Amino acid sequence: MFFRHLTSPRNGLLLLFVLAMFGCTKEDGQLQKIEGELAGGATTIYMQSSKAFSTPAPNLSQEGLEKHLDGDVAFEAIFVSGHAPVNGGLGPVFNHNSCAGCHVTDGRAAPPSNINDMSGFFFKISVEGEDEHGGPAPVPGFGTQLQHQSIYGYQKEAMLAVTYEEFDEMLADGTVVTLRKPVYGIENPYTSMPSEVMISPRIAMPVFGLGLLEAIPESDILALADENDSDDDGISGKPNYVWDPANKRIALGRFGWKAGAPSVLVQSAGAYNEDMGITNPIRPIESSYGQSNGETELSDSTEIDMKVLEDVTYYSLTLAVPAARNFDDPTVIKGRKVFEKLNCTACHTPSFTTGTLEGVPEVSGQIIYPYTDMLLHDMGDGLADNRPEFKADGKEWKTRPLWGLGLTNVTSGHTTLLHDGRARSITEAILWHDGEAKDSKDDFKALSTADREALLEFLNAL
Repeated sequence: MFFRHLTSPRNGLLLLFVLAMFGCTKEDGQLQKIEGELAGGATTIYMQSSKAFSTPAPNLSQEGLEKHLDGDVAFEAIFVSGHAPVNGGLGPVFNHNSCAGCHVTDGRAAPPSNINDMSGFFFKISVEGEDEHGGPAPVPGFGTQLQHQSIYGYQKEAMLAVTYEEFDEMLADGTVVTLRKPVYGIENPYTSMPSEVMISPRIAMPVFGLGLLEAIPESDILALADENDSDDDGISGKPNYVWDPANKRIALGRFGWKAGAPSVLVQSAGAYNEDMGITNPIRPIESSYGQSNGETELSDSTEIDMKVLEDVTYYSLTLAVPAARNFDDPTVIKGRKVFEKLNCTACHTPSFTTGTLEGVPEVSGQIIYPYTDMLLHDMGDGLADNRPEFKADGKEWKTRPLWGLGLTNVTSGHTTLLHDGRARSITEAILWHDGEAKDSKDDFKALSTADREALLEFLNAL
């Protein structure tokens, strides 16, 4: 991204000038004419280019902007093996060598054409049972994430495998949509692996707007929960409660495909440790420690310090959210009504008002439109990974935010969606909905061509 090529990240005047050139905000007299246009409140930018997910929030202070740019440099850093003086410590087994390698342009990763290429795709794994904190039980010799890359002199843990089964869905107007169902496997493990290993494929998701999501008051999220479906509407959103290694307590899960991380800090620490094999103050033990193809000794020092981890976290917390577009277009207005009529808002809650997030005043007290309830929902057998994660069972996934959805192709060069990228379009993603979303999916299939196209126009406007 442009900001990553500035030679002096502390040149505040130049950076503010660049932000002004990019037109990140509208003039005061032009702000939010239509509800929902300012998707990220005061952190919103008006940008529809490939940089739409990669721009600092426009309301950052000078100090905040400098810290954000320090985090940007760290997010982009490529790690290497060995004890290199700069960015050493990669591996010995890993999935990728940088944050930006998975989250390209800070957006959603695409499924790789070769599943074993270094990409933003990987497997979470576990065996039946729980660890000491109620989380997934690690696979002996492999842990809870399969690392399919390794540095020289070490074996990768295994190879990933996938085949596809195709089937058709018929819409009311006669349109036929072909869905592809992936079937995953593990090949050539470096050592024997239990036959009952549970596999959960995951694709890297966008990182913009995370500070706003972390700032949503816990009470507001829990107010939407209805675990036992007491109102008998078929929707039973459930909170996940997970282990917080930063604060040594159980906390509300907010991030990850099953809301398995309580904060961006913990999510970032886990990504360094599991994705890259980089130890840090929150995850100081190598993910491969104790394995015959991993580290055999514990170190008193970590491969990144707390400042780097905090800078990367702050970067993710303070990326701007792109504004919704064309909300005054009649087709988009119609599509918004169809979205509501299909009861999509039962899970994709349009709006929240953020509370206070310590150290990040710019995301506090904002009216935002992420279109998520931050809760777990049963999405049916078709999307099930059959792998529990804390309180999430094998059919449950956290509702993904929809903001920025229509800019995915512009920013990331693809339109693939869902936890493993199996859906190649918004239509396919909707047709994979089941479980609690079955009625909405069936009603979508029954729409007229005009109503379906209007709905898609609305979703692409987010």
